[in-house]
Amino acid sequence: MRVKDLPRRERPRERLMTSGPAALADRELLAVLLGSGFRGASAMDLAAQVIEHCGDLDGLARSEPHRLLAVRGVGPAKAARVAAAFHLVRRAQSEPERPRVTSSSDLAAVAAPLLRGHSRERLVVVVCDPRGAVLRRTVLTEGGADHTTVPVREIITAVLTSGGAAFGVAHNHPSGSLDPSDDDLTATARVAEAAQTVGLRFLDHLIITDTAWRRVPCANSGSLHL
Repeated sequence: MRVKDLPRRERPRERLMTSGPAALADRELLAVLLGSGFRGASAMDLAAQVIEHCGDLDGLARSEPHRLLAVRGVGPAKAARVAAAFHLVRRAQSEPERPRVTSSSDLAAVAAPLLRGHSRERLVVVVCDPRGAVLRRTVLTEGGADHTTVPVREIITAVLTSGGAAFGVAHNHPSGSLDPSDDDLTATARVAEAAQTVGLRFLDHLIITDTAWRRVPCANSGSLHL
């Protein structure tokens, strides 16, 4: 049976989108990657043949593109697509372990390089996974010598689009003062409230100078001491 003849809810691509990749068998995942079969064979049939040709999934992962061309229905485009996918996985696995944020000092260490030595105030967002591993750190705004905006909606959007579960924010005071302003206190409370509304964990808000850092107090921020 062709994939397109299956009920929509049973098609691999649709099931992946609704239930996640873990819900699919190996051949179904490969069928999504291949995209199509050939006359007389569906994408899942072709995926099963490719896996059998390589021996198992590990053999497929280590196969060069030209080896896959021996399977009927696999042309250069499909072979290159499969090889590229597995190579991306190997690259991701070989990357250095991401730093983790488990304390306010960890957050300061991650954010400080983007803030120290600048004459204008900047706001940095550090996005983390549920275990505190840093997924992204970015300068979200840059203002004047004594102020910058704290756009709550943009902060939350940056975290959600990065796939984060937790986040912290930090900004610099070029003047060297570690005292939070009234605006700093208000912004921290607003960010914490917005995070709670969408189910994110707000870790902390820090003020960072060239020589030190300090927490901006907020009753609604999550504990960073895991």
